[in-house]
Amino acid sequence: MIWTAKLIKHKGESRIAVYFEKNAEWIARIKKLDGVRWSQTLKAWHLPDTDENRLRFKLDLPIVLSEIHLQKIEQFKRWLSSKRYSPNTIKTYSEALQTFLKYFHYKTIEQITNEDLIAFNNDYILKNKLSASFQNQVVNAIKLFYKQIQGANINVELVHRPKNPHILPKVLAEQEIADILNALDNIKHKCMLSLIYSAGLRRSELLNLKINDIDSHRMLIKINAAKGMKDRIAPLSETVLNLLRTYYKEYKPKDYLFEGQNGQQYNERSLALVLKKGVDLAGIKKKINLHMLRHSYATHLLENGTDLRYIQELLGHKSSKTTEIYTHVSKRAINKINSPIDKLDIKIKGNEKK
Repeated sequence: MIWTAKLIKHKGESRIAVYFEKNAEWIARIKKLDGVRWSQTLKAWHLPDTDENRLRFKLDLPIVLSEIHLQKIEQFKRWLSSKRYSPNTIKTYSEALQTFLKYFHYKTIEQITNEDLIAFNNDYILKNKLSASFQNQVVNAIKLFYKQIQGANINVELVHRPKNPHILPKVLAEQEIADILNALDNIKHKCMLSLIYSAGLRRSELLNLKINDIDSHRMLIKINAAKGMKDRIAPLSETVLNLLRTYYKEYKPKDYLFEGQNGQQYNERSLALVLKKGVDLAGIKKKINLHMLRHSYATHLLENGTDLRYIQELLGHKSSKTTEIYTHVSKRAINKINSPIDKLDIKIKGNEKK
């Protein structure tokens, strides 16, 4: 029986995916392993990334960094923390730096050069078909690390950045949004998705909301320490306020507006499952994620005549260029353009019998 195994990231977790042709005996054998699960998306069985499983499936054991490398990474994390970078950014940058240093584990930090970074981009990032956004994260981490912590050997001004791909945001139709929200009977679930769409929130912004961040008198939502550690306000919809009042009477949250079990902050994974449930119940076959609700909010505002500058403020974008991408997916201007084929006299004939 031929099988292949490879390291993967599945739902943010390091796993080992195992691929083989459907075989009852092999399926029975792999099911006996601890933590194994089947993924319909991957079309593969996957299990935890452990030394034991790596040896079992003939994969290289994980590289262990030296104590000096680990101390430098910890120093970098402390510097980021002192500069008040967000916990997510600290995690992202420190993990990106760790990946880079692991690739050159056979070298001291002082021996790494700009040429090594180019080799890393080509032989690790491009070879493994990793995203440009990941490459940018590595670049950001390395530039900060060498500028603020390490110094020497790498000229940060010569560090290559990838060309930014021009990817249009994916947007849902207004009716699709309505179908998803109406498909949910659970008032808590309906409230969470309604708030994201009605105010263009990021998922972390929704989950960080406290009860006092909802100002029903001024009809505003206070969004604290959003991306870039900036506060902003968003309008509170009358429809959403009515939903929230019903939700509050039933659930009575104590601190966070939306609480998980035992009163802690609601989980990101659970929120994603709420959307998936709504999409499935609505019978929509598209692959939809939470950020598409934010994209849809911005696009629908633009299509309804809201000035782009206001949309920039509502979304919390630092640059207007970030907001301008929504002009490329808005149907307001596109629908006014007539295709030249409409001026041609095209005949439509029925199927002719031979």
